[in-house]
Amino acid sequence: MEETTENRRAWDVLLIGGASGVGKTSVSYRLARHFDVGITEVDDLFIALETLTTPEQQPVLHFWRTNPEAANLTAEGIVELHIAVSRALSPAIEAVIANHIEECTPIVLEGDYLLPELLARMACERIKGVWLYEPDAAQITRNYALREPDEGDQSGRAHVSWLFGNWLHDECQQYGLAALPARPWETLIERIREAIA
Repeated sequence: MEETTENRRAWDVLLIGGASGVGKTSVSYRLARHFDVGITEVDDLFIALETLTTPEQQPVLHFWRTNPEAANLTAEGIVELHIAVSRALSPAIEAVIANHIEECTPIVLEGDYLLPELLARMACERIKGVWLYEPDAAQITRNYALREPDEGDQSGRAHVSWLFGNWLHDECQQYGLAALPARPWETLIERIREAIA
């Protein structure tokens, strides 16, 4: 692809974070095509690490599988657990980022395990990041219904996502990082490009 002003980039790693159901995967693939770079879903790193470790080695990564009572956690408890899992994954994510910086191989990393504190800690001109959030929990419920129409009522899951999105938004404000509302969808690519320019 020929480089133009529109697809020129000043980064090697672009992080697209946000809670589940806000549209980050869809926009991440569009961004990867726009900039003609690779993409990795952080969920894949979670699956790989969970497969390669035992509950004794990484109890937080295996918590959902080894603790059936986790289904009874409050929404706030689920958010706390998700943050703990995200922090347990952070060393692996940092290693992937560092490798792409060292090799100068551009990539988009997307997922709800990406925490703003990770970017704040790594602080490098070659890494950019944006976190998406949805201020309306009902919209997240609608997003789930469109994506997974056979799953039934997902308002509880959407509430957890909304709570986590609010936490991410507050964290971005604390670290001075970009947090963008996912809607309007039509302008999201342009708004992300502006935020990382």
